[in-house]
Amino acid sequence: MELSTSIEYVKGIGPDRAKLIKSVLGLSTVDDLLNFYPLRYLDKSKVFKISQLEESSIEIQLKGRITQVQEVQTGKTKRLSAKFNDDTGTMDLVWFQYSKWLKEQLPINREVYIFGKINVFNRQFSMPHPEIEIEEKKEGENRLKPIYPSSEKLTKRGLNQRFFQVVLRNICKEIPNVVEENFPDYLTKAFKFLSRQHTFLNIHFPKDMEHYEKADNRLKFEESFFFQLGYALKKLHHKSHSPGNPFPIVGDHFNNFYNHHIPFDLTGAQKRVLKEIRLDMKRPVQMNRLLQGDVGSGKTMVALLTMLIAMDNGFQSCIMAPTEILAQQHYNGIKELLEATDINVRLLTGSTKTSERKIIHEELENGTLSILVGTHAVLEDKVKFKNLGLAIIDEQHRFGVAQRAKLWAKNKIPPHILVMTATPIPRTLAMSFYSDLDVSVIDEMPVGRKPIITAHRREKDRTYVYNFCRDEIKKGRQVYFVYPLIEESETLDYKNLMEGLDHVMDAFSDYNTTMLHGKMKPAEKDAAMNYFASGKAKIMVATTVIEVGVNVPNASVMVIESSERFGLSQLHQLRGRVGRGAEQSYCILMTSDKLSKESRTRIKTMTETNDGFKISEVDMQLRGPGDILGTQQSGVVDFKRLDLVNDSAIIKTTKNTVDKILEVDPLLANPDNLIIKNYYLRYYKGKNKWSKIS
Repeated sequence: MELSTSIEYVKGIGPDRAKLIKSVLGLSTVDDLLNFYPLRYLDKSKVFKISQLEESSIEIQLKGRITQVQEVQTGKTKRLSAKFNDDTGTMDLVWFQYSKWLKEQLPINREVYIFGKINVFNRQFSMPHPEIEIEEKKEGENRLKPIYPSSEKLTKRGLNQRFFQVVLRNICKEIPNVVEENFPDYLTKAFKFLSRQHTFLNIHFPKDMEHYEKADNRLKFEESFFFQLGYALKKLHHKSHSPGNPFPIVGDHFNNFYNHHIPFDLTGAQKRVLKEIRLDMKRPVQMNRLLQGDVGSGKTMVALLTMLIAMDNGFQSCIMAPTEILAQQHYNGIKELLEATDINVRLLTGSTKTSERKIIHEELENGTLSILVGTHAVLEDKVKFKNLGLAIIDEQHRFGVAQRAKLWAKNKIPPHILVMTATPIPRTLAMSFYSDLDVSVIDEMPVGRKPIITAHRREKDRTYVYNFCRDEIKKGRQVYFVYPLIEESETLDYKNLMEGLDHVMDAFSDYNTTMLHGKMKPAEKDAAMNYFASGKAKIMVATTVIEVGVNVPNASVMVIESSERFGLSQLHQLRGRVGRGAEQSYCILMTSDKLSKESRTRIKTMTETNDGFKISEVDMQLRGPGDILGTQQSGVVDFKRLDLVNDSAIIKTTKNTVDKILEVDPLLANPDNLIIKNYYLRYYKGKNKWSKIS
């Protein structure tokens, strides 16, 4: 038997059962079965009494005798029924589909153990399709009994827990012949691992909980280790095959701005991140770095200082944003910061006039334009740089691979890449799925920034909320009202933008109100934003289009209608549109009276913390890592044992371990590491075609 052997040749299966197992569970080889792990374990030393039964979804074990077996006809259906007795009571055993063999083989009036789920109907307990084990044939009590994933379709065909336990025992007998080690002795000893053979034996049939935990820990470590190894090899391949222009100089442009024009002191986190970027760009290798930072943490300032380093080394920079609103915000911010300097900055979007485009194209090609801010328009073939050395992408998940590749091709030697995101990604997730990037995190807010006060209010509180908003407007502040829909939905009964606009305009008839949503034309959006940013409109009614790219420091209140309909990440991004000035800001989460458990968790999380990374951890627990990363990466998270939320310590340990190994032995050529290399080449190389180890 080999791991690649079809399961039809495993003792106890055969062609028909193999076909059924493959159709229901997707298992087709011995390797698949070996990695078909139990959901949980039944402690075989625990035996319940009938008098102790209560309604429960878990399987339990009882000991007693089977009596009074009979066939019961109900209409066209027939079932087999029996009584099960112990010294505390009686319950029914039921088989809805059964063979003549079962009826003849039932051990009547003999001491047996039964195992299965308990049903309750009219206060009477029953157990459908129980597994039965005669006492004298019962295996030793010192082992935990594995409970495997199954389905009603399999159980009705006799492929029950007992079947899978027997089949897996047969496979486990072959473990010494089919399971090979994949860690060298130094790793096994350092982490006190079970051998790989004992790991599989104890994940399927653990001697006790201690052995199960050791087996589980090793399997999780393996999954994380080889996943991290693949990404680390990809990073090494990138660095060895992606030359970059070294930026050794920190000169006049950087120092003049830093010493004379920077409007505030950098936080410790900003300084740390700048140092990481600086060290990257010193080398003649293309930088490929992800910069994470919460809303308002100062990513734009880091981006600007990085672009000034590029200028000091004779190179141009561009920063590309996914929307015109966000590009305009970056341009306005950078232009204002550089106002006292002679540095040339321009904006290129789909709305840029032809005459302005001509100037931009000329200045890019002759090198007099140092910093270009733009949208997808930057990717057009006619946009040519004299010497592009740094490309910054904001919110990279909104750009496709082909689009980014066009940016790389804007210079013969690819520019250094800095990817920015304002969506805090759980550290565990970033460590796992951005291992091919170097990750920097700004996890500190600027000094003096007041935390946003977040409150939960219901429909009955609306008058109070409106009065509060009116008081804030009287103080000179401005207010956002955010709605989830543009037009009325026939199926969902929550607030929509148009209806909300009417309500707000009626309630605040003394003040000018403007509206912003995704279906407006770019010119209309700009006009609405300018009207609000100028202070002429005190209220903006909007959809989530303001989630990214609206910066009005005077807006101190955000009211999010039907907030239970928004995800945690989106709520946090929306909240970040206020709290951008010196005044105290507020976020009011309006909900209906009835909330689901998940909605209550989201609202409670928002009111308890402003920490985007804590929020992202809760978000991952609620939605799963695939949803957070997006559909493109969701298939990558198919771990069998590893949990990205609960196993962060293992992920961190494996990453450090992989980094240390590759730092000394990047090609895994040392004799001690050949076992890792051989296993990787056999099972993972096909997934990572860029890997050059062989």
